[in-house]
Parts: sequence; structure tokens; C-alpha cells
Amino acid sequence: MAIASPAPQGASTRGVAIVTGAGSGIGRASALALLADGWRVVLAGRRPEPLDAVVDESGAGARALAVPTDVARPESVQALFSAALDRFGRVDLLFNNAGVGNPPGPFEDWTPEQWRAVVDINLNGMFYCLQQAFRTMRDQSPRGGRIINNGSISSYAPRPNSMAYTATKHAVAGLTKTASLDGRKYDIAVGQIDVGNAETPLASRMALGVPQARGDIAPEPLMDVAHVGQSVLYMANLPLEANVLFHTVMATKMPFVGRG
Repeated sequence: MAIASPAPQGASTRGVAIVTGAGSGIGRASALALLADGWRVVLAGRRPEPLDAVVDESGAGARALAVPTDVARPESVQALFSAALDRFGRVDLLFNNAGVGNPPGPFEDWTPEQWRAVVDINLNGMFYCLQQAFRTMRDQSPRGGRIINNGSISSYAPRPNSMAYTATKHAVAGLTKTASLDGRKYDIAVGQIDVGNAETPLASRMALGVPQARGDIAPEPLMDVAHVGQSVLYMANLPLEANVLFHTVMATKMPFVGRG
């Protein structure tokens, strides 16, 4: 049975979005950009307090819903989508953003638990959210929607001592390509945003100096994370007949292009 869409609440003229990892960093910036543009947004993250803070900051009232979620647990992801449907009746956009950084130190010293913790969130969690989004967008009326995966420029090029993060982000690129192909029959557009050096709690240490490929430590430039939010908003507002498959937004002078 198709899921019917209720009338938009308040003055919203946009659709319904789910943003994972919405309590801080890129997720926060993207949720705020979507809410400011009139979207109804379900904010997901492991801790309720940061989610509630973003909802309050947005001033969006009933257009924002905070749902504490652990994307590494498929039953938690299912509950997230159920909450979105209960409140808003459909899902037009998933920003599949939740992720964690790399365990410290060289990978030969990691425990299996440290490796699995990154894979469970950065790869398995992405898949669980993607799967629930497909099921929801396939069955709703009107059918279809858009999914934006957060890939990172680590889906193309590694940093030193980044085995787990880089491997999972390379895998996200595979999820994006395959889901983009498989989504066509359901009118689901799937793309990926790859971010380099946005100023977030996860990346702020780069301004103080991080290891470089040649073995030294060097500071790297950062850009305002709000630019990432605007990039997500641009991708989100495209008609379903158009898709940005891969979008890279980065600090202009960061050592990524060419030989740095």
C-alpha cells in the first residue's frame, strides 16, 4: 500500500528530509540550511541534547523533529523512519551523513573492536539508512525521492594512518554508484557529497597541524561548514529528473589536488 502524503505543515513549501548525524558539524549545518529553506526535517543522532539544541536554534517549530538514533543498529534506523512517517507522512530526502573518525595510531595496533566500530557506523549504518530510504520512497505516493551520501574526499585519497575511515569512505562511493543505478526504477536519485576540510569539531585539529604524506606535520586551511550546508541544499532542491552524482566542496588551498 502506498504511503499518502499529508498536507504540508505551516508555511513549508518543501519536502520532508531526514538528516543523520544532525547534532553537530556537517549534519547540523545541513539541517539548519534545509530548515531555513522551508523543509520539514527529522534530525537524527545518538545524543538527544545536541539535536534539541539545533531544533531550538532553527526556530522552525513543528517543522523540526529530533529523533535519537544509533545508525549502527538497524532497528534504531527503522524506528527513525517510522517516526518521520508518523509525523510527516513521507520522506523526500535522506542526507546519509552520520560518521566517525579513525581510531588513533597506526592500524597495526588497532583492536578488532576499534575497526568494527568504524565499519558499523560509516558503512553498515549508511547501508541501513539507504535501505530504509529505498523502502519508504518506493512505497510512498508520489513515489521517489533523493538520497545524498556523505562520502568525504577520503573516498578518493587517503591520509596517513586512516585505514578504517578511508576504507569505509571508499565503500560509500560504491554504495552511491550502485544505489544510483538501482534507484532509477523507483524514481530515487542518489548522489554523494565529498567534503574537504570543513571547520567542524572533527576537522578543527587540522588548523593546528596534521600528518602529511611526506611525513611532516603541517597546518591546513579550513572553510566555513555553512558552505557544505548550502551545497547539500542545492543538491536537495534539484528536480528528480536531475542528479549530482558526485559533488566535491573543499577548502580552496588544502593539500588535495595534484601533489599539494
